[in-house]
Amino acid sequence: MVVLALPRGGVPVGFEVASALSAPFDVLVVRKLGVPGYPELAMGAIATGGACVLSRDLIARLAISPEALGAVIARETAELQRREEVYRGERPLHALAGRTVILVDDGLATGSTMRAAAEAVRQLGAGRIVAAVPVAAPESLGPLGRVADNCVCVTIPPEFRSVGQFYADFAPTSDDEVRSLLAAGTDR
Repeated sequence: MVVLALPRGGVPVGFEVASALSAPFDVLVVRKLGVPGYPELAMGAIATGGACVLSRDLIARLAISPEALGAVIARETAELQRREEVYRGERPLHALAGRTVILVDDGLATGSTMRAAAEAVRQLGAGRIVAAVPVAAPESLGPLGRVADNCVCVTIPPEFRSVGQFYADFAPTSDDEVRSLLAAGTDR
């Protein structure tokens, strides 16, 4: 078993999960593809290893051009590569072939980043995929169940508006905090 957190917000949560399970801990870099002009609204996501999940219905409904989509993908791919270098450097991702992988994030709004992460670890040979989050929008879990073998969620509030509304402190996790928690997880 290995715990992979989705940076940055999933890293503090994933660190605690890995600690409780005495499991290896690492990150799987995933980037949301935000709608142009509304970056918090996900029209998809990309992950390490080339996985890409797109909300074709949303893209069509908002008439997002292929050029605009391509520009967002290019920008987020560059950031994904930057974060891979900052968080992992030369250290390879844990071997996932045949293993149970617990993917952890701080919550699910649309679920697109978690779906991209699940597709990425499936492509890397994971034997079983468990998506684990403290909070999720009710509508995000159905599509996730099609790519993860199991979903664990502490609370699924009907009045969900955003992940941040369920945290007393939802300040962004910094790159330095991510590196520190990864180092602490490696030292365990």
